[in-house]
Amino acid sequence: MERLILLILSILIISNVVLAQNISVQIKEKLYSPSANAKVDIANALNKAENEGKHVLIQIGGNWCGWCILLDRKLNSNDTLKSVLINNFIVYHLNYSSKNYNADILASLGFPQRFGFPVLVILDSKGNRLHTQNTSYLEEGKGHHTKKVLAFLNNWSPAALDKHQY
Repeated sequence: MERLILLILSILIISNVVLAQNISVQIKEKLYSPSANAKVDIANALNKAENEGKHVLIQIGGNWCGWCILLDRKLNSNDTLKSVLINNFIVYHLNYSSKNYNADILASLGFPQRFGFPVLVILDSKGNRLHTQNTSYLEEGKGHHTKKVLAFLNNWSPAALDKHQY
């Protein structure tokens, strides 16, 4: 009987540790902030993009969106993707949730939420919308295809749109 009680206590302790680790991971992965002032944040991103000769990549979604988290993980865990992203874009995560739909910003971007989530919008450093990407075209299986994501990033980089290249 003592062994059974010890076994049950051990299982409870282990499950609590695992649960605490999962909660910790979830807290760290709060990519989207419903309370953020997105207008100010995007203006700051545009200013930074102008100073650094980059474009702004707005990833629209929410912390509730598993595909949004997967895409962000892909972009930041693959060294090639991460390098292209860092060298060419200022990234901003625009929240879309019941706490803040950011409806006015989405309207100004041409209602990109119509494509589902996540959806990517590329702005030049002046704030002009260059492209809206339905990310389902970047998927393969249960994730995002590295070559498709890389092609997307390269095709919408500042260098790709530089008229002197052609």
